[in-house]
Amino acid sequence: MTAQQPLTYDAFVALAAADPAVVGLVLKGSRAHEGTATRHSDHDLYVVLADDAPTGLTRFAGHRSAELDLVVVSLTDFRAAGMPGFERYALARARVVLDRLDGEITRILAAKAHLTADEAARDAATRLDAYVNSVYRSLKNDRDGQSLPARLDAADSVGHLLDLLFTLDRRPRPYNKYLAWELARHPLPGWDTDTLLDTVGRITATGEVTVQRGLFAQVETAARRAGHGEVLDAWGEDLELMRPWTRRR
Repeated sequence: MTAQQPLTYDAFVALAAADPAVVGLVLKGSRAHEGTATRHSDHDLYVVLADDAPTGLTRFAGHRSAELDLVVVSLTDFRAAGMPGFERYALARARVVLDRLDGEITRILAAKAHLTADEAARDAATRLDAYVNSVYRSLKNDRDGQSLPARLDAADSVGHLLDLLFTLDRRPRPYNKYLAWELARHPLPGWDTDTLLDTVGRITATGEVTVQRGLFAQVETAARRAGHGEVLDAWGEDLELMRPWTRRR
C-alpha cells in the first residue's frame, strides 16, 4: 500500500485469510470490547502463523497506523503471549476473527482467561501483601499529617487491590480502561460492582481514611476465607491501624 492508500483492516483481513500460512486472526483492544470503541480507536490484530510456514506476511510485522496495528507471531509464540505478561487480559477478552485449527485458537484464548490454581495461590499472596503495605503506609502517613504521601499510597493500594481481587477469582486484571466494562459483564463474586467502583474512585480521589478502613475489612474477610490469613497475620499489631474501629481489639 502507498502512503496515499494506507492498509485498512478489512483489506488486510482479506489478504491474510487468503494466505494458507495464517492459522488465526485475533482482534483485541477497544474493537473487541463492545461499546468501548471511539472514532480514535484502531484495530489491534494478532496474525497467527503456522510454525515455520513460509509467508510474505512477515513484512507486515510491527505495522502500526491510525487504522491498524499488527502483531505477526508463530503459533508457538501466540500460545506463550501474555503467559505471564501485560497482554494476558487483552488476549483473554479478544475476539477470534479467523480460526483454521478447529477451535484451537479459541481454546488458547480461553486458557489465558483463567489462572491456574497454582498461579492464583502464588500471586494472591504477593498481591495481598502489596495491598496491605500500601494501605498501612497511607494510614500511617495520614496519622502523621503527611497528606500527599497518604493520598499517593492510597492510590497505589487500589492497583494492588484490583490485582488481588481478580487473582482470587482466577482471572487476569483488566486494564483500567475496561474495568467497568469487565465488572458489568463478569462481576467479582461477593462484591457489588457499583459499590466497589465507587469505593475505589473515592480512595483514588481523596485517600479518605474511613473508606480505606471499611474496604480493608472486606478484603481481610475475603483473603482469610481464601486461605491467606498467614499473610495478614504476619503484619501483627499493625493490622489494628488498618481496621475500622469496630474490628479493632
